[in-house]
Amino acid sequence: MRNRLCSVLIIMSVALYGQDEKHSTYFDLNYFGGNIAVHNNDILHLITGHPEGFIFSINKKTYGNKAWEQRFNYPDYGASFIYQDFKNDKLGDAYGLYAHYNFYFLNRNLMLRIGQGLVYNTNPYDKIENPKNVAFGSDILSSTYLMINYKKEQMFNRFGLQTGFSLIHYSNANVKAPNTSVNTIAFNVGVIYNLDEENREFIDNLNDEKFTENIKFNFAFRSGINQSDVIGSKQFPFYVFSGYADKRLSHFSAIQFGADVFFSKFLKELIYYQSVSYPELEVSGDEDYRRVGLFVGHELFVNKLSVETQFGYYVYYPYDFEGQTYLRIGLKRYFGKKIFGAVTLKSHAAKAEAVEFGVGVRL
Repeated sequence: MRNRLCSVLIIMSVALYGQDEKHSTYFDLNYFGGNIAVHNNDILHLITGHPEGFIFSINKKTYGNKAWEQRFNYPDYGASFIYQDFKNDKLGDAYGLYAHYNFYFLNRNLMLRIGQGLVYNTNPYDKIENPKNVAFGSDILSSTYLMINYKKEQMFNRFGLQTGFSLIHYSNANVKAPNTSVNTIAFNVGVIYNLDEENREFIDNLNDEKFTENIKFNFAFRSGINQSDVIGSKQFPFYVFSGYADKRLSHFSAIQFGADVFFSKFLKELIYYQSVSYPELEVSGDEDYRRVGLFVGHELFVNKLSVETQFGYYVYYPYDFEGQTYLRIGLKRYFGKKIFGAVTLKSHAAKAEAVEFGVGVRL
């Protein structure tokens, strides 16, 4: 598996390197060390040391050739490889591949990186061989990482330095139980290497006028598989039908209002299980597993990608599961002006329910 991840990283680096002239590419290598945050007391027995690892990244600079690059202060984009030793045999190690953006502030001295990817964990839960790993129920995990660094490029010829803090989140979003997840908060320090001796000039010719759109109507279908928190229960598909209106306020953002209808088959099995096994919960077994929610949301547009955030409330809620409010956050990719694909995480506060894969249309 390690060889496969390294091969993918090499392919990604070649692809990034070949998209433009070489002087727009740079590499950075960061060592990090820190702590696992105690967001759930069930993982206390897994925190036995200070995790450490490294982050290797390939970055492509933008210079304002496109309007969105100027609006976002000339961000970078790229790919990252993260290795982490959790300092606990039960948790194993993590190897992850990510896509990321770097955004800049304070005269480009402060960098905020946001990355999303997939991780391979070497020692997930097993009821015989590793029953104590309640954090990871599967060897493939979803992961998000944030990095905020003070950064100085080309301090010594093509070499520069950066330092700051990182937050790395690992979870499989209840695709398979158990899934208490792990959050690593770490200090990082790293070295930067530019492929060009001098930086190019930024293009600054944007003459933005106020931008808005009429109300648009969106229809989306989302699906995937997930599982209840009952270890050993089956995985079931779920289906979500959404309709909502959005109002574009600027080049950057839009607000949303709409409704979701949830068909979560794992809830049907959980209702039956609790009605048979836990009479004190007073679950009859006849409760409807379907739910209907209303939500408000916001969409942040970055080129053809956007970040979608929604807050919802179940108006039809016959069975009590993790509370009557829910959150959704994720990425959308537009193909033209009307069609989009999306990958989103649905949760109840910090408790993930599902990773949703969706398609939709904006009319």
